[in-house]
Amino acid sequence: MILITGGAGYIGSHVAKQLLEKNEDIIIVDNLSTGSKETINTLQKIKPFKFIELDLKEFDKVEKLLQEENIDTIIHFAASIVVPESVENPLKYYLNNTVNTTNLVKSAIKNGVKKFIFSSTAAVYGEPKEIPSNGISEENETKPINPYGASKLMSEQVLKDSAKAYEDFKYVIFRYFNVAGADINYENSTLAPRIGQSFPNATHLIKIASECAAKKREKMYIFGKDYPTPDGTCVRDYIHVDDLALAHIKAIEYLEENPSDIFNLGYGKGASVQEVIEKVKEVTRSDFTVEDAPRRAGDPAMLIANNTKFIQAFGDIFKYNDLSLISKSAYEWEKRVK
Repeated sequence: MILITGGAGYIGSHVAKQLLEKNEDIIIVDNLSTGSKETINTLQKIKPFKFIELDLKEFDKVEKLLQEENIDTIIHFAASIVVPESVENPLKYYLNNTVNTTNLVKSAIKNGVKKFIFSSTAAVYGEPKEIPSNGISEENETKPINPYGASKLMSEQVLKDSAKAYEDFKYVIFRYFNVAGADINYENSTLAPRIGQSFPNATHLIKIASECAAKKREKMYIFGKDYPTPDGTCVRDYIHVDDLALAHIKAIEYLEENPSDIFNLGYGKGASVQEVIEKVKEVTRSDFTVEDAPRRAGDPAMLIANNTKFIQAFGDIFKYNDLSLISKSAYEWEKRVK
């Protein structure tokens, strides 16, 4: 049995979708603070599963669940993820992300869970002073610049220390770069995502641009056009959510024969803010207002993953490495979601 925490959310729901399509038995735990009950209902149509509305801070209930269910693998997504909020309310992030994760790991080990797959972030790298031409590798210094990144790095350390102390317990930690897009699903040869990013007030560029194209926003902003990049706007590594989800499923198999490890998740190539906006306008055949704004504090000029380690361990499993498809799927979902 596989337990998915935060499975009603954006990335967790795509992992759940793929597991259900493989006829796996899963349990989803989510407090629905940012996840959607409608997403759960959509997933239930693929294959029925147990859904438990539960906050991981309810330690006794978490313990009871792990005692009662024969869970072999936990895929842990449940977390607070908004960087500016983490600066304004750091205790929320350390409690929800680090303390709750620590308790979950404790209960997992106590109840014989063998595999733990953890959703981390490239934010653990902070603002690298020098980024190699082939991208940030797992060996780069980890030096988060906000409580969100710090809370995730602390959780990574909890996993590393726990695996050293308990030899039957293994983990895979994935450090995400920029996740985008929506469920690749076709109806009558037309792209028709069933699930996607529903989180309100999202800060992700492709979602914001898609909201503009869908006439849900009046305009959007480019924060800084004077960076040392080809067109002056920030460059990021965008990975389709279904490719990211597949990596988590492959990680379950990986841990059967391999030791615990940490991997970057990205395509190893970047697109600038300007390029993304132009691509969204192109694939949606729409125009929308884009205004220039000053740089935001803490925005590195370029963040690209070196994914060599991942490819060597898992192979080249990515199927949707296409900015047009990523943008199109995000837009088609945006047209469907209320």
